[in-house]
Amino acid sequence: MKQNALRILISLLVFGISFFIATLTKLEVVENAILLAFLIHWLFFIPAYILKTEKFFDLTGSLTYISIMAYVVYTKNNLHEQIGSIILGSLIILWAVRLGSFLFIRIKKAGEDKRFREIKTSFTRFFMLWTISGMWVSLCSMCALTAIASDDGVILNNLFYFGLATFLIGITIEVIADKQKTNFRKDPKNKDKFINEGLWAKSRHPNYVGEITLWTGVAIISFSSLDGWQYISLISPIFTYLLLVYVSGVPQLTESGQKKWGHLKSYQDYIKKTPTLIFK
Repeated sequence: MKQNALRILISLLVFGISFFIATLTKLEVVENAILLAFLIHWLFFIPAYILKTEKFFDLTGSLTYISIMAYVVYTKNNLHEQIGSIILGSLIILWAVRLGSFLFIRIKKAGEDKRFREIKTSFTRFFMLWTISGMWVSLCSMCALTAIASDDGVILNNLFYFGLATFLIGITIEVIADKQKTNFRKDPKNKDKFINEGLWAKSRHPNYVGEITLWTGVAIISFSSLDGWQYISLISPIFTYLLLVYVSGVPQLTESGQKKWGHLKSYQDYIKKTPTLIFK
């Protein structure tokens, strides 16, 4: 009973923090976008819990990114003059379509995501996870939402082009890493083996390197359009790093990796020699 109450409290706190940061931007459209992000997640949680399925969890996150970006871009009165805003919004939408479809196809082929096996049977645990996903969308996109919604929109200057290059480098790394791992798993001779080739020979999680890099690019693009407390929205790449490295990504994959291959000397050597992201 206490655990259930704590999970509900955490969920409310997660929503409260996200919305509070949105209020600091002093932009009503950003506040509305964050409310929309959580509303979409909570609506999709209902059938997900009833059906006890996680198959459209990642897809919902992508749909939310697309929805709130489209909403904020659409609210611009002088959109024809806002080339930078259109480019930034389009970049995030394209990223969301790519990643969402990739994860959906992957889980459809696998049949399930084992991480959710116990979680999806508990209302409060599953609800908390969906709410945290709403926070993920909100905080990652906050600086872009704020920049697009600002009076001048996204400004085309040197920082914009530097951020654009950073974003393109990041998404390229992510796409290549995902493709290499997919191809590795398709090869029957690699059954029950861990990947240690291509980008995965340089980093244990190159896809996360790409993810953090591209959101850093989004923050750089957005920087020149921000003012005052709006700079707090630049938390995007920091939040992405903390989430992937300490919460939902690296810890779970490290644990499952040790269970599968921890007895292998080659795997232990790989762990010792290969950095988690870039630096050892």
